[in-house]
Amino acid sequence: MMNRLEEAIIYATILHQGKIRKFRGNPFILHPIEVAQILSTITDDEEVITAGILHDIVEGTDGTLEELEKRFGKRVAALVDSDSEPRFESDRSASWKRRKEEALLVLKNSTDVGVQMLWLADTLANIRSIAGIYSERGEALWAALDQSDPDMQRWYYQSVAELVELQLNKTGAFKELVKHINFIWPGTFDSDKARYKKYKEVSVEGCRLIGRGAKGDVYRYDDELVIKVFNRNNTYHDVEREISLSRKAFIMGIPTAISFGIVSVGSRYGAMYELVDSATVSKYIAANPAQVETYARMMAELAQTIHSIEVSEEDGFPSAGERLRNYVSRGLAYEDEALAERCLELIDTLPARNTMIHGDFHTGNVFLQGGEPLLIDMDRLSTGHPMAEISSLYYFYVVLGQHDPSVIENFMGFSRETARQFFDFFLRFYLNTEDENRLWEVTEKSSLLAYARMIHRCRKKSVLSEKEKELVRDYTVRIAALAEKLDTLAF
Repeated sequence: MMNRLEEAIIYATILHQGKIRKFRGNPFILHPIEVAQILSTITDDEEVITAGILHDIVEGTDGTLEELEKRFGKRVAALVDSDSEPRFESDRSASWKRRKEEALLVLKNSTDVGVQMLWLADTLANIRSIAGIYSERGEALWAALDQSDPDMQRWYYQSVAELVELQLNKTGAFKELVKHINFIWPGTFDSDKARYKKYKEVSVEGCRLIGRGAKGDVYRYDDELVIKVFNRNNTYHDVEREISLSRKAFIMGIPTAISFGIVSVGSRYGAMYELVDSATVSKYIAANPAQVETYARMMAELAQTIHSIEVSEEDGFPSAGERLRNYVSRGLAYEDEALAERCLELIDTLPARNTMIHGDFHTGNVFLQGGEPLLIDMDRLSTGHPMAEISSLYYFYVVLGQHDPSVIENFMGFSRETARQFFDFFLRFYLNTEDENRLWEVTEKSSLLAYARMIHRCRKKSVLSEKEKELVRDYTVRIAALAEKLDTLAF
């Protein structure tokens, strides 16, 4: 009786019959066999290796996931599905980058290490072929590919490598992938990534959760140290970049804690900070909601400090406006292109500024140590108009809880009512006004951008739930009403 691997090889050979690979003209079946062989050097998990043999069936043949599940099991089918680019039923002309971004979301959000193994093996097999042709043809290679821009190709291969690094950096396959990437695009990765490297491993089991942000959770590790545990979709490069930006921010005068080391925490990266006897502002508000006005004033003063710091183009900070545009073009544009264009026009009314924006400014990212605030999340430092920051606060303290108050309670640690009070107090102190018309004007402008960000948040998932579809429809209607009313987002 045939085992599963033998059956998969025969099945894949039949379905790929007559197909050939680009460049060499070899039978296509050699590619999935190569992927399975690479996987066999990483794991002895038969389901993962079987998925390697079958990984191009759905994308490249008439085979279906239903047939794969029936023949080879549910997990094998799920693994194959993870490595198949999404079908764009409503947009058959979707750009190469958009298709790759959608596919990478599956890798980012997967909790099955088999998915990472399959992606690593498939990517390595592909870049082996590209590196071989590059050795012979040089830059002329790119014209023969669907994506002829070598920088875009580098972005994709680098993204895959960074996403599998934490789990698979010790494998020969990962190190070979890095070598090929650095051969084609020198300097993409530090050379030490192609050598054996072991991260310090720590555990937060039993540690007290003291803060929560969009990028990860913060735990009290001991009396002197805290550790920020980044979400699974954050790469080593992401953590490294945040630490580098923290050092730069400190030099510029932004009160921030500096991490002194990157560690691994299970399947995630972590950053250690020395923060003695400290807690987040969120914790202080949760413990004493009656003092929310005091903490809102302190946060407003901190924001004013950040927004008064001027930098030059040579400092290399991105534009906050580009992030706002991204929220619209990667979310609302999928629902209503004309409305998205109108919102982009409104974003363009924001005057260009060379002053700092934190980008993820909220009470869960600010610690109090000795009564002084310290920021610990710096990966979104940018320059631009303060509206980018104000709209972010409206998103965190108002929009997130509009349809489900528990979202704010879980995120901030205090009630939706307290969150709304915080925003209202913050805006008064930041603008230094009690003029209700002025406050409402800025609130409305903030809400348009916050609603667009909420749609972007929902659309980051490859499949939306019915509730999320309802949210997207609701916020699209709200944005349409505001876009018709507003002439500018500046204040």
